[in-house]
Amino acid sequence: MPRQLRAGQRAELYVIDVRTRQLTLRLTSTDLLFEAPNWSPDGRWLVVNGDGGLYRLPVEGGELEPIDLGGIAPINNDHVLSPDGETAYVSSDDGHIYAVQIGTGVARRVTNDHGSRFHHYLHGVSPDGETLAYIGLQVVGEGMLRTNVFTIPSGGGTDHQLTDDDFPDDGAEFSPDGEWIYFNSERASTTGGHAQLFRIPVSGGEPEQLTGDERVNWFPHPSPDGRLIAYVSFPPGTVGHPADREVIVRLKDGDSVVDLAHVFGGQGTMNVPSWDPEGNRFAFVAYPLEAGTVVESATVGG
Repeated sequence: MPRQLRAGQRAELYVIDVRTRQLTLRLTSTDLLFEAPNWSPDGRWLVVNGDGGLYRLPVEGGELEPIDLGGIAPINNDHVLSPDGETAYVSSDDGHIYAVQIGTGVARRVTNDHGSRFHHYLHGVSPDGETLAYIGLQVVGEGMLRTNVFTIPSGGGTDHQLTDDDFPDDGAEFSPDGEWIYFNSERASTTGGHAQLFRIPVSGGEPEQLTGDERVNWFPHPSPDGRLIAYVSFPPGTVGHPADREVIVRLKDGDSVVDLAHVFGGQGTMNVPSWDPEGNRFAFVAYPLEAGTVVESATVGG
């Protein structure tokens, strides 16, 4: 069942300018719990999911417009847009990834059938639009899950597995040059839940660790020029990426880390690529309770 807002809670869609640190509120709802903004390649739209559907909103503000998904099963917050902006790739609650033509609602299944114990969670599309990156989640025992990084042609075809181990992985997303896949993983920790950021060559190989601090870091989103990485940082000791937590939206610039905003959120805040095409801004969602706020910050972290 899709997530719902708690009593007194609201969903707020923000755009932040990484040069000026200015936060701009674009949308507030006390009815619809929307999540995970994408930015359209033409710079005109923000796309979010909510209540099992997909919506778009003019970047400068306005009303949510539903996007026809062609009658597929309800979707979750793992969705990306093709580089030409004509296709939405979405992860459905039936465990598969679908390609939906924006405007017509014509949908086709992309992923292969690996059985009911295997689910596909989409996070990235290659710069040329030819390949999708996803997390394959497999139920391997009673209460036991195994997650690894995969790619698959966006037109359908053979899966390519990049990691093959028991370390929890998530958030697989392409670099702007198409040479790397960025993701978060617990592979560098002996403490359960302590995820950090990594990248791995698209051709496969040894993952390279990008962060190594006391916080729990999720969902790396490289900027269009590849210089910056936006991500969500959970408090130490967090297991997974739960909702309704005090998190920090952070920006990694080389060896420096900047705290951009302290947010009551977590799950749904910034699960998928959300940079604008120019690389000057990105979008995220907060879920404050009645007295909650977003606090702007520009301190250097570890």
